[in-house]
Amino acid sequence: MRYHPFNDAQRQEFHQGNSRHAYRTFGAHPVWQDVDCWHFTVWAPNAQAVSLTGEFCFWDYEKHPMTKQFDGTWEIRLPDILFTKDADPACFNYAGAEEKLRTYKYAIKGADGNWTLKADPYAFSGELRPNTASMLYDLDGYTWNDQEWMEKRATWTAYKSPVNIYEMHLGSWRRGENGEMLTYGDIADQLIPYIEEMGYTHVELLPVMEHPLDMSWGYQVTGYYAATARHGKPHDLMRFIDRLHQAGIGVILDWVPAHFPRDEFGLRRFDGTPCYEHADPRRAEMPQWGTMMFDFARGEVCSFLLSNACFWLEYFHVDGLRCDAVSSMLYHDFAREGDYLPNQYGGRENLDAIAFMRNLNKTVYRDFAGVMMIAEESSAYPMVTRPIDMGGLGFGFKWNMGWMNDMLSYVKLDPIYRRWHHDKLTFSLFYAFSENYILPFSHDEVVHGKGSMLDKQPGDLWQKFAGLRALYGYTMAHPGKKLLFMGGEFGHFIEWNYDGQLDWFLMVYDRHPDLCRCVRVLNHYYRDTPAFWQVEDSWDGFQWLTADDNERSIVVFMRTDEDGNSVISMTNFTSAFYPVFRFGLPQPGTVTEVFNTDLKEYGGSNQYNAEPITAEKELCNNLPYSVQVCVPPLATVYFTYDKEPLPEEPEEEDSSPGASADDDTDQKEE
Repeated sequence: MRYHPFNDAQRQEFHQGNSRHAYRTFGAHPVWQDVDCWHFTVWAPNAQAVSLTGEFCFWDYEKHPMTKQFDGTWEIRLPDILFTKDADPACFNYAGAEEKLRTYKYAIKGADGNWTLKADPYAFSGELRPNTASMLYDLDGYTWNDQEWMEKRATWTAYKSPVNIYEMHLGSWRRGENGEMLTYGDIADQLIPYIEEMGYTHVELLPVMEHPLDMSWGYQVTGYYAATARHGKPHDLMRFIDRLHQAGIGVILDWVPAHFPRDEFGLRRFDGTPCYEHADPRRAEMPQWGTMMFDFARGEVCSFLLSNACFWLEYFHVDGLRCDAVSSMLYHDFAREGDYLPNQYGGRENLDAIAFMRNLNKTVYRDFAGVMMIAEESSAYPMVTRPIDMGGLGFGFKWNMGWMNDMLSYVKLDPIYRRWHHDKLTFSLFYAFSENYILPFSHDEVVHGKGSMLDKQPGDLWQKFAGLRALYGYTMAHPGKKLLFMGGEFGHFIEWNYDGQLDWFLMVYDRHPDLCRCVRVLNHYYRDTPAFWQVEDSWDGFQWLTADDNERSIVVFMRTDEDGNSVISMTNFTSAFYPVFRFGLPQPGTVTEVFNTDLKEYGGSNQYNAEPITAEKELCNNLPYSVQVCVPPLATVYFTYDKEPLPEEPEEEDSSPGASADDDTDQKEE
């Protein structure tokens, strides 16, 4: 990417927090000036001195001093040859010299007079851990082949489309034969046919931005603009996304705008003073995570993050960003027990962060058609996904953490106790249409002693698998887009371990392939059934048919698309088999079973409704018509509902005393 110097207006935008192209100026960029050169720009307003250093100058702190500009930025331009073996063939005649000579850092003499080495906040590439230097990299030169996908995305509407996300961690989905991490290309070779077969619409990648610690899963970001070197170069990640797009698969990235790690080479006290974090530790530090919080009152910080979001959308063609830890951005007292600095009105809300998020979403949705901005927000903050001009934050979607917590706490119960917790199945419909929701079973729910999705289910193995199939079926029919973390689709036994691959060997044993087959069929049924995703913002697309049968722990509801086509979902959350069960219908018609998690091919007991069932005019649950079906144990069953028009009600005759046809005639004559 060529160097683009700021003009006066762009410089002002940067300092005001409205720059969406700061990465074109800051960082390291190739330029042409008689010879090939690299131009470096860094923001360090309180530094006494800044120099460019690296292997190319034997890490001399003062050999290449940078020039300070009036606004606290520092610049230098050096010929490209300095970063090659040709600069001194005798000195740099060792293996790996070409790569090592492209590394650099900023040597910063802070306000206290001490020198520290800092990685470039805007670097497009970095060294493979445990090394931490930035690397010269020209982002230009990759030729994209996803024009068809991008054109289609520009007119795509997520709200009225199927969205079923496969969340994954690139480093532990699969590994090489010797346990090594796979390249972006190797992952694509295996991932694309798998996602196509399974029927997911999108993959969501845990952070692929550079981070030094594997066990952070990518959430301790030190290189916000650098694709992690664990799997290859930035162009390799571009090719990975390009190939997914060509296969019709969307790509969402986890993005971490709330906090950053304390590593000495990173953003903390960047120029010897708080630059990216707040000066007051009550707003600067997140004690729960041991990280630093961004200071959204500083325009330069807001421009850094706003530009970063736009960078991944523009240069890597990603289809959405899942914004991590939004709740920690919304509240000054998040994870603090009374020790917090309130806003200027005495409240707990972080008004600067709220303003940033609104500006972020406004900018993204204005400039990138068809993308999704997704908030991981766990509080009851109102209107997260509502328009900014209505007072909302402007996100497109929000993770439904309340629904997720209710469901997981419910399915952990022994089925005999679920009757006393039936409200956990129904409470979500009190607020289901207040936001645009995604229903997540994410990585956070299969770590830290929480157990795998399979292990959360009580009972013996048969009951565990049956319960999980029933849960997935119920989830797919419930209003909201879907997300499942890798391994959940085939019943991973143990909790997720970032330091190795998923236990794919389970697929040669009983039950796991059956579960995977069930999820595959379920995914494709969801994609092919508009009733499950077309109307998710109102009661027009949802109707309870049986909501209060807590004694049997059965729920039945109907989903309807814009054309009036309906599918009925029935879930039995106990291991009891009910050969006779009646539920109500709003009008006459026929119901036909079309999907059943209890079928033999999925590992079930094979109880099903073989023939279409015609509704009878029999009142049930205050509905005038009803059908009688069998209910398999621990299962979800879908029925199509072929409706017939309601019969016309006969006109009531006037039975008032003295009324007659003659009276009518007389009145007409008068």
